[in-house]
Amino acid sequence: MTDKTKKFLITWLITACTLIFVMVIIGGITRLTHSGLSIVEWKPLMGTLPPMNQATWHEKFELYKQFPEFQKLNSDMTLTEFKTIFFWEYLHRTIGRLIGLVFLIPFSVMIVLKKLDSKWIKRLLIMFILGALQGILGWFMVKSGLVENPYVSHYRLAAHLILAFILMGYIFWSIMDLLQPGERMNGSRSMISLSWIFLGLVLVQVKIGAFTAGLKAGFAFNTFPKMGDNWLPPGSFALTPALRNFSDNPFFVQFLHRTIGWILLVYISFVWYLLRNQTQSVHQSNALKMVSTWIIIQFLLGVLTLILVVPLSFAILHQVGSMILFLLSLYWIRTQLYNESK
Repeated sequence: MTDKTKKFLITWLITACTLIFVMVIIGGITRLTHSGLSIVEWKPLMGTLPPMNQATWHEKFELYKQFPEFQKLNSDMTLTEFKTIFFWEYLHRTIGRLIGLVFLIPFSVMIVLKKLDSKWIKRLLIMFILGALQGILGWFMVKSGLVENPYVSHYRLAAHLILAFILMGYIFWSIMDLLQPGERMNGSRSMISLSWIFLGLVLVQVKIGAFTAGLKAGFAFNTFPKMGDNWLPPGSFALTPALRNFSDNPFFVQFLHRTIGWILLVYISFVWYLLRNQTQSVHQSNALKMVSTWIIIQFLLGVLTLILVVPLSFAILHQVGSMILFLLSLYWIRTQLYNESK
């Protein structure tokens, strides 16, 4: 691969990763403003243009009125209010289409010009497949709220969010490969394992966070550190079978989200304890400092979001924080695996 091709790949993938980052933010706003079910059709190509006149707006609004969200929740909604929720869902889908174009056009040109080796063709194809699956899963998620129950399935919401994180993480890792190729180290297996476990906990927390959003569990108890007058609130095991409480009970889901936040804090403190007498490289030390600092910031954002009763601004900041923590966790893992070149 030539230096020119490498520089282009770096710029291209950073652009794609940034767009996915932005799309997750818009997706969070769409969810929090209850806008996700405003567009009841899936037209990946034909739905590119928004309504251009009043007649078309009325047509879209009349179509929305045929579905449960309007009939059961928003029967008093005006056209002006509909335009607001339509905007966020339309913006979310438009950025998705833009990501597809940003990826597909340069990829096709580079294939035709034979600028890529087989390794990078495979990597980019995986990104393309994950992106396509993300679009399909997005509609599968929306479709769950267009039936009798006017709410998006929190299971599908979690799957949609986790896949976005996986795609963003895969692109981010590829960017690191281009920026800092490095050589594979024979590093401490225990530290490698600890960093991977931390990433796993972060992803579990992201999943539980999606359940919290989907079930509106953030509104169940808005006190801290206790949930009301209890550490474990009454009704936490009200559902049967008992395992359902881990995913379907708003009280227990919020408890889980809080608990994993504490576990992440304790875990990173434990890592620092283990490393107190060990020598680390500059990259490893900086990565751990960034992860540790950010988990504290993310925890505090979560607490503020909770006690302020989930205002949109703090909820979005908390979601942004989860993406930053995820990417920093990947960087921490990389410093354990590779001796980065300077």
